[in-house]
Amino acid sequence: MIDHATVEKIKNTADIVEVVSDYVHLIRRGANFMGLCPFHNERTPSFSVNKQRNFCYCFSCKKGGSPVHFIMEKEGLSYREALLHLAKKYGIEVVEKELTDEERARQSEREAMFVANEWAMRKMEKDLTDTEEGRDIGLQYLSQRGVTDEAMKAFHLGYAIDRGNELTDTAKRAGFDLDVLKSLGLVGISQHGREYDRFRGRIIFPILNTAGKVIAFGGRHLKGGLSKYINSPESNLYKKSNELYGIFQAKSSIVSEDKCFLVEGYMDVIGMWQSGMKNAVASSGTALTDGQIAMIHRFTDNITLIYDGDKAGIKAALRGIDMLLSHRLNVKVLLLPDNDDPDSFARKHTSAEFKDYVTAHETDIIRFKAKVLLDDVRNDPHNRIEAINSVVSSIAHIPDPVSRDVYVQECSLILGIPEATIAQSVATARRSITEAQKRERTRREFPAQTAENSIPDTSSSEKAADDDPKPETSFSAGNMANPVNPSVNQAHPGATVKKAIRPEANPLYPLERNVLRYCLRYAFLKFYTYETEITSPETGLPEKELRSLDVLTYVSDELSEEKMSFSVDIFARIFSMLIEMRPAFDAYLASRMESVETELESARTEAYARIRQSSMSIEEISREEKKLESELSSRRESAVKEYTKEYPGRILGSDENEEVRRIALELVLEKHHLSNIYLKAGNMELEEDRLDVLLVRAIDEWKNEIINQSINELFRQFREISGKGNTEEEQRLQAELTSRMEMRTRLAKCIGERILFNGRNK
Repeated sequence: MIDHATVEKIKNTADIVEVVSDYVHLIRRGANFMGLCPFHNERTPSFSVNKQRNFCYCFSCKKGGSPVHFIMEKEGLSYREALLHLAKKYGIEVVEKELTDEERARQSEREAMFVANEWAMRKMEKDLTDTEEGRDIGLQYLSQRGVTDEAMKAFHLGYAIDRGNELTDTAKRAGFDLDVLKSLGLVGISQHGREYDRFRGRIIFPILNTAGKVIAFGGRHLKGGLSKYINSPESNLYKKSNELYGIFQAKSSIVSEDKCFLVEGYMDVIGMWQSGMKNAVASSGTALTDGQIAMIHRFTDNITLIYDGDKAGIKAALRGIDMLLSHRLNVKVLLLPDNDDPDSFARKHTSAEFKDYVTAHETDIIRFKAKVLLDDVRNDPHNRIEAINSVVSSIAHIPDPVSRDVYVQECSLILGIPEATIAQSVATARRSITEAQKRERTRREFPAQTAENSIPDTSSSEKAADDDPKPETSFSAGNMANPVNPSVNQAHPGATVKKAIRPEANPLYPLERNVLRYCLRYAFLKFYTYETEITSPETGLPEKELRSLDVLTYVSDELSEEKMSFSVDIFARIFSMLIEMRPAFDAYLASRMESVETELESARTEAYARIRQSSMSIEEISREEKKLESELSSRRESAVKEYTKEYPGRILGSDENEEVRRIALELVLEKHHLSNIYLKAGNMELEEDRLDVLLVRAIDEWKNEIINQSINELFRQFREISGKGNTEEEQRLQAELTSRMEMRTRLAKCIGERILFNGRNK
């Protein structure tokens, strides 16, 4: 764990724009930076970085948070490890403290896995060089393959002793939890229930993430076993589709060379590394995935696929082309001479010779695909059509229209088909791809509220009333209790058990969300000034005093007065967090304003010195001094406003709870943000300048929907007892309905007047 003050210092100091720029190219848009999201494959920018609030958020995949959460997500680190990473980057001293039992339990599993992997890697490294079996079998094999001591050290190569449970027994003696080793795939269970070492008798290739942490192992059998290679199973540390072998060793060279070589095997990476081609990574024999491509794209736009020159190599080179092109990568392919793989070719040639071969023989991927496919089907019209359509499909996956046009011209010459025909086919295919992408984006951003979204009720009979979204209850004229809130109202004991519904299906959800949005954006901002009468402490006489309400106080008072509360649990939780945040905010603002006052005093001193040295008259000096004080006062007010607005979103946008963080980021950030300069220049009012209208209207609309729900419920109750002779109950319900309808009419009038007033002032 890290000292709380250090955590806050890191959150405040770490400039997320600088951190994120290591991973994704950003463009400036208004008050934010926008760019392609590094967390998923996309073609249009939806990833926003807010420099002022120091957090990021993707409007498409919904991932984001502070620099700490960004590093956690990209590097696969725990919260503590990400903090240490940023502390080291910014030269911040870290003060460790003893963990509580709760903190230790929360982080122990993941950290235990990292520790176990690190221990296993060190042990097998040592066994390679310090045991007779390791030297005779493992080291001899690596030497025969030409692997140098430098490469063995850089890639942490090791050897697993070929005794059934040698590593297992050693781990037990070292105090490791065998359940952790089993989940990592280091220890297996035989058919007879006995523990054994899964990697025994194999050369070990540790797989590191981009931060250099051991997340998995690959093992090559040297005695002709059933499985030549085995790998660690997927775990909390290792997602095969998101990792590349050698990425930690290669990433700095990929950046400096602005190029990545993609090969298939562990030894291919090591062989190229030894020959000076240190910007090589391997997919480890798996089909290339979006996650692996996105990882490469973090470091470069240029990738060259290197494969053997035989038919298998050519077939492998054609896999994943469309996926690569859709990531806006410049993709080339290099086929090696027959009977050579990257490892053997690298051992036969110097680094300069290898680079010269690359320059002379690497081919653009579209041109390569067109020539390869046509060479096989020139005399078969049907297969030729299929080949041409395959090439057209690949061109259509290219996001950049200029690049597509260039490839259309190129392929027209190669395929012998009119350019217009290919262009038309590409346009048709592109439309289909774009529509599919739109559907996928819509599915992610606006999940349909269908019956499938219902959550089956699994509660006991004692909690049936709490789970009923529309419990039977009475509504007094002075009580705005929420008729669809499963947790706030006291339900009728005989309420029927129904299925619980997702929060988004609650009709109050968008209205509560809108009110919470104002609370998150402007929680402590003063937006309403009123005059009140107080008794003077000096004279004991009544006198007038101006007071100001902030947004959070106003909303809290309104909810209290009307006996309302948020029916969506996560909204209620965030609102409570905002209320509890006030003392911390007051301290934060006071600290910030100390620095502001120091800057203003320095500016005042310099300005007065210039005024005194001028040849202005006394009247002119007086005007300049008044102007100066007015400017300084304006700067002070602006600073207070900016610090006030950014604090809630920055804190909750960095919260450790993923759901709190997601909701906070969604509500604080605008997907399409116009700069404040543009708004002012166009004579358009800022939202914060109209809070007295917008916020009040948002709460009134929320109240109105609650009243509507209560009226519907009363109508339902009335229909159930109508004609059954219960005249007294009918009269009570009729009176209640009349009261509610009158309330709705008054409220609707207020909402309408505010809309008209707002329209007249635009």
